[in-house]
Amino acid sequence: MTLQVRKVARIIEPRPVLEGAGVRLKRSIATAELDHVDPFLLFDHFGSSNPADYMKGFPMHPHRGIETVTYMIEGRVNHKDSIGNSGTITDGDVQWMTSGRGILHEEMPQQIDGEMKGFQLWVNLPAKLKMTAPRYQNIASDQIPKVQIQDGVKIRVIAGEINGVSGPVKEIAAEPIYLDVSVPPNTSFSQPIASGHAAIAYVFEGEGVFGPDESEQEPAVGQPRLVVFGDGDLISARAMDQGMRFLLVSGQPLNEPIARYGPFVMNTQSEIEQTLQQLKNGTFIQK
Repeated sequence: MTLQVRKVARIIEPRPVLEGAGVRLKRSIATAELDHVDPFLLFDHFGSSNPADYMKGFPMHPHRGIETVTYMIEGRVNHKDSIGNSGTITDGDVQWMTSGRGILHEEMPQQIDGEMKGFQLWVNLPAKLKMTAPRYQNIASDQIPKVQIQDGVKIRVIAGEINGVSGPVKEIAAEPIYLDVSVPPNTSFSQPIASGHAAIAYVFEGEGVFGPDESEQEPAVGQPRLVVFGDGDLISARAMDQGMRFLLVSGQPLNEPIARYGPFVMNTQSEIEQTLQQLKNGTFIQK
């Protein structure tokens, strides 16, 4: 059987946004141009060598009904929450937080020499899990497998599997793949993606071409850009002269109604209103 290589459906230029107490971000999903890519609700890229762009951080704030995925490339972020967790995410670490029925947490970047760089992805939870108990999967950098395949392509496997090597993030409803892929200059890379699953790639270093046979007719994608793929069985990419590094993320769509209000994502507006009332009367955090 011939595998169908996914075509590029859209190329999104990130939009500058100011979030938290005053953190400058580049946002590709959750904008007027691209609301969501089911099950992915938000994608932010933070990167600056100026501490004024990130030091005010994200003071204590609530979440319900989603998972937040923070992947640090460089820098340090201290975090703590309303159920007693605390710690630091640093170079190469991943935090996959399932907010479930509700959590309050804060993420406060620490000033460093060099660049603060990383990403946050929001993944929707299915209706049956929106009110589940909150949990964390905190993954240190040295727990993330590194795989080198043909032609010097290097991959950090955060979730999913490549060449029999599985990522450390487990038991996620969306059945995600989350790979950090570094492709040398003028080299190709391909990765199977389950048909019917959403797939996106975020180019944050270099430039390359995606699509069937990495055709010369396909537009070159330089950093920073988000690529949204159509359906198929396989992602194919070719780096150009400077090489390319990108995140490849896929997941199973939920095909459920989405009602969202800031950090809350439920299925109906009445559930959002109930959430806001609970936050107001002090019953949001449930034991």
